[in-house]
Amino acid sequence: MRRLPPLSAVRVFEAAARHQNFTTAGTELGMTQAAVSYQIKLLEERIGVALFRRERGRVSLSETGQRIGPLVAKAFDDLDAAFGLARSSGEGVLTVSCSTTFGPNWLASRIGAFQLKVPEIAVRLHTSNALVDFAREDVDIAIRGGRGEWPGLCAHFLMRMPLMALASPAYLENAPPVRSPDDVMRLQRISPEDGWWQLWREQIGGDAGEGGVSGIRMDTQIAEGQAAIAGAGVAMLNPILWRGDMQAGRLVPVIDAVAFDPGDFWLVYPEHHRHSRKIRLFRDWMLETVAQEATRGIAEHYRRADVGVAA
Repeated sequence: MRRLPPLSAVRVFEAAARHQNFTTAGTELGMTQAAVSYQIKLLEERIGVALFRRERGRVSLSETGQRIGPLVAKAFDDLDAAFGLARSSGEGVLTVSCSTTFGPNWLASRIGAFQLKVPEIAVRLHTSNALVDFAREDVDIAIRGGRGEWPGLCAHFLMRMPLMALASPAYLENAPPVRSPDDVMRLQRISPEDGWWQLWREQIGGDAGEGGVSGIRMDTQIAEGQAAIAGAGVAMLNPILWRGDMQAGRLVPVIDAVAFDPGDFWLVYPEHHRHSRKIRLFRDWMLETVAQEATRGIAEHYRRADVGVAA
């Protein structure tokens, strides 16, 4: 067990020994000369040895002070180097948390651009539908769905969550004609009990779909989308996250009707980390990337509904 005196007093001693002047040491530490003198006195009483000689308003290191001064200074240098290494390691890796659909379907194909722009920062992508706890998990920044109101977190709007009924062209070729939302609700729907179906029906119209064929049930949007691509039925998906499959013709809208989840996508991180370089760089890149895509996509999908301004 280490028998260390109070480190606050040791820190004062190191500065005073280096300058051999209490006033100058106080200026460096943001303390008064009297406060420095008091801390030195406490330290001397604690170890039972005088560290400074006080003569005619001047101070100089005692023999003991001269012996231990360089050792204490080296100890602080070692501490500074240790924490510098910790800071360097922490700034060299950025852990991003996002959902199991947003990560693979949107971020993974774009993150390489950030890596090329900032090659000194390695990005680790953590995908989970669970709400990340910044206080307990090794995560720097997250893409989170909601209304942007999380105490203690900085939140930047990214995009809305549009909802569309999508299916594979092969499935629709053999399905009954679709002319209205009611027709969609009667098709074989993937995860028909998912709340997004009810939300879409309430915003777009259509009956409850009791006459529809019972579809398979999935617990993630990415599984539902893959099932739809395979021809298992119609899935209620976010077209922004499935744009690549839509452009490739693997998924097509069953009907041109769009609803919106009340939650939006936000970039979030703890307020006390807002000055972190790696977070600042990723935040700026992410907002710039979304803004560029908004110019090529549907403007309404990238505009906050509550304020009516572009992201």
